[in-house]
Amino acid sequence: MERTIFEEEHRMFRSSFRKFCEAEITPYNEQWEKDGVVPRELWLKAGAQGFLCMDVPEEYGGLGLKDFRYNAIIGEEMVRAGSSGPGFTLQNDITVGYLINYGTEEQKKKYLPKFVSGEIISAIAMTEPGTGSDLQGIKTTALPTGDGYVVNGQKTFITNGILNNFVIVVARTSKEKGHTAISLVIVERGMEGYEPARKMQKLGLHAQDTAELFFNNVHVPKENILGGAEGLGFIQLMQQLPQERLSIAVVAVEACEMALDLTVQYCKERHAFGKPIGTFQNSRFKLAEVKTEAEVARVFLDHCIELHNRGELTVEKAAMAKWWTTELQKKIVDTCLQLHGGYGYMMEYPIAKMFVDSRVQTIYGGTTEIMKEIIGRAMGF
Repeated sequence: MERTIFEEEHRMFRSSFRKFCEAEITPYNEQWEKDGVVPRELWLKAGAQGFLCMDVPEEYGGLGLKDFRYNAIIGEEMVRAGSSGPGFTLQNDITVGYLINYGTEEQKKKYLPKFVSGEIISAIAMTEPGTGSDLQGIKTTALPTGDGYVVNGQKTFITNGILNNFVIVVARTSKEKGHTAISLVIVERGMEGYEPARKMQKLGLHAQDTAELFFNNVHVPKENILGGAEGLGFIQLMQQLPQERLSIAVVAVEACEMALDLTVQYCKERHAFGKPIGTFQNSRFKLAEVKTEAEVARVFLDHCIELHNRGELTVEKAAMAKWWTTELQKKIVDTCLQLHGGYGYMMEYPIAKMFVDSRVQTIYGGTTEIMKEIIGRAMGF
């Protein structure tokens, strides 16, 4: 499908990043899957070529490209490269936004140039072992002391959990109940009492360094409260979540299209009963369904990207995009694996990796059920 949302500068950016993937990512995917992590040097290489945090203003070392289409290109090309390890989209689409939008001037000067260069690898720590989508139920605390805060608690399922040297921790800065007690606290690698505790063994996304984090009496200076004021964390999170969910939808739709491309090619090459399996009516009908559904999803997603660039993407619209495209991703990848037959179950075929990697899409960033709850409430129920 010809897309109309991109201009010449976006196509040039895509070409550059695709070449970067071909040289620096795709040849190493298999080894990173075994290692469970990517090398830190990759981040520095990406930063040197302008592929990190493109929307950071020029005065802080960025390109000043406040245009989510560039972010979408990074996410799409990572899917095309078959790589789930480098956590670039987390940094580009999620964590840096908190600093740009809420950081104090001192925080921006201190951290943003290193976000852009790749010297900082960031994470955001929301989820806890007993608390999933209910952010108001978190138990991690960052209680005031004379000259700062003391952070105690545990976080889980944290992307960039091993590599990070900067993490935004969602914590309670008072013992009161409710969202007004929630703040975002910056914790840096090297602070005594903070360490990634365990790299987690996942069903898919094996090259991504997902980990548990422990905070044991971590002393944080008062300057590390994001935005310089307590009690704003819940509002900050709610304002940033639509872009996070749009980012997940970008990956989902690209995965749908990639699965289709791989399967069409396979169905042309694989023969049964003397002819390509794509010539059988069942195969043609299944592929026709997949192509139609993927194209419908693409149109809706590009519409959402345009809305977001205009500042008009609502919380409920982002929730629609997130749940619909990720559920579709699961469905399409499963259909395409089935058309590969027994070979689809073999990990040397890309469709098998896509199958295990797709399963988490309907879970992180807010489950499908939570997305439907958000939409339902917006309808007045």
